[in-house]
Amino acid sequence: MNKNLILIFTRNPELGKVKTRLAATIGDENALEIYIQLLEHTKKVALETSYDRQVLYSVAINHDDMWEATAFQKKLQVGTDLGERMHNAFQGGFDAGYEKIVIIGSDLIALESADIDKAMQKLDDNDIVIGPAEDGGYYLLGMKNIPDNIFKNKEWGTDTVLKDTLLDIASLNYHLLEEKNDIDTYEDIKNIPFFNKYTN
Repeated sequence: MNKNLILIFTRNPELGKVKTRLAATIGDENALEIYIQLLEHTKKVALETSYDRQVLYSVAINHDDMWEATAFQKKLQVGTDLGERMHNAFQGGFDAGYEKIVIIGSDLIALESADIDKAMQKLDDNDIVIGPAEDGGYYLLGMKNIPDNIFKNKEWGTDTVLKDTLLDIASLNYHLLEEKNDIDTYEDIKNIPFFNKYTN
């Protein structure tokens, strides 16, 4: 068994249920189309790595979608908020015997497999690796065990998440990756050539 695991958090791609802030500008159908493209990109990046991969669905496991069961373990997110869901996902991975676990979201067109490789490598000498997002959150989190408070008392989805997380892990060795921008609003896509179709 591979000792390293990638957790991929996804929302089930349903019309009107994904990228709602983006949809407010470009409409539900375009927002869904973009989200599916982001999922495809995340899948491609994950497949370029040599680690085990687990897709965690927000609502229901789809056994017949783009995430082939031969390459991706399929699980359901469990918990009342994002922190609890991430904690349970990491705990499940450690309980299964994985030693280094990296979680990524599925809304980052700038994510590359090299980012995941670097995170795994940096975990050799650090307790935590974080990929900071421009909006004050993070797009990647890597750990070898779960610090007590890392997923507690956070205002998930706000610009304080990264700041509060760094305060919680101040006593640990951690490494910050390059800052990247995840896709939440029209502002996030308007200057990216990949999305020209939706912005011209």
